[in-house]
Amino acid sequence: MPVQIRKVESRADFKHFFEFPWRVYKDDPFWIPPLPSMRRDVIDKKHSAAWEYLQGDYFLAWRGDEVVGTIAAFINPRHNEFRKENVCFFGAFEVYNDPEAASALLQTAINWGRERGIPVIRGPLTFTVHEEIGLLIDGFDFPRILMTYNPPYYRGLVESEGFTKHDDIFSFYMDWKMGDESHLFDRIAKLEERLLRRGRIKIRPIDRGEIKREFRMFSEIYNEAWLANSGHTPLTERELESMVKSLGVIFDPKLACFAEVDGEIAGFMITVPDFNQILRIVRPQPNVPEIFSLLQIAWHWKVRPKLTLYRLPLLGVREQHRKLGLDMLMVAYLVRYLRPLGTCEAVDGGWVLESNPAMAKLLEGIGMSTYRTYRLYERSTGA
Repeated sequence: MPVQIRKVESRADFKHFFEFPWRVYKDDPFWIPPLPSMRRDVIDKKHSAAWEYLQGDYFLAWRGDEVVGTIAAFINPRHNEFRKENVCFFGAFEVYNDPEAASALLQTAINWGRERGIPVIRGPLTFTVHEEIGLLIDGFDFPRILMTYNPPYYRGLVESEGFTKHDDIFSFYMDWKMGDESHLFDRIAKLEERLLRRGRIKIRPIDRGEIKREFRMFSEIYNEAWLANSGHTPLTERELESMVKSLGVIFDPKLACFAEVDGEIAGFMITVPDFNQILRIVRPQPNVPEIFSLLQIAWHWKVRPKLTLYRLPLLGVREQHRKLGLDMLMVAYLVRYLRPLGTCEAVDGGWVLESNPAMAKLLEGIGMSTYRTYRLYERSTGA
């Protein structure tokens, strides 16, 4: 039957939109389902911090009475104002290996932008650079926590509609056999000793008793340190609260730190355990009460721990302090905490923008290598 595109307008429509990933990835061995509450915080416009300022619509692709794909088309006024651009975006793009359905969805998003006089459409982005960004184009395996996953055929479907590369984003990876004496850890320790001799620098852990204050400080540095990164816009107050809430579930203060120079905060690092290792076992479902998933999560997390992987998603240093080695000192802090545990098998470092070779060089310098690439695409809308 021919494909029809309909805007999400009713509660029933939204339910289809919300639950579609569980259908399209039903037989994909690598997809890891999120907790429904996690997805709701991103997708539901009433819950999402980003949708306080985004403007856009959700669409469903139907074949008869079956949903075969989803997409969102939207404008980010804060991005356009802050980055001095006039672009719209597409996101929440999920579809069967069905070229007709994919083409109809992407053309709907393109037309949506053209009708509003916007000359360029970019994506996928669900829905800001602080959330899921880009299309996975290599390294198809189990995703790390808060990372994008899609099957390989998505790339061909997007490129066949005239989308070309806007930017690439990389993830780095390193196997850590904790407990093994290695030149890597010795080298990091020597660098740390040499840098700290200067006396001006101090690395301190997050203050557990002042988490809200500490996250506010993190937000200030994050907004400043990432200013030059492509597509970055400062976090709003609501987005900061949302980030604190989402990270709070898995946040371990021992895995985060601040770098101080002459008593002033100059940089930060946040590392999180790869919670996807547990979600992969539990496999939450949208029509099953979440309490059952949470009980299983508690078992695999606290009673019979399964976490052996970690992700370093956020590391930033204020521009005036970037030549002092603060990034290396914070990585050394992480190594010093993880190594004695004897349970860490690997660390993921990402995202790293293609336009940030300094961070790529740092991660390569401590033995990490690129293992996944995510791509942001764009094309003209014809407006």
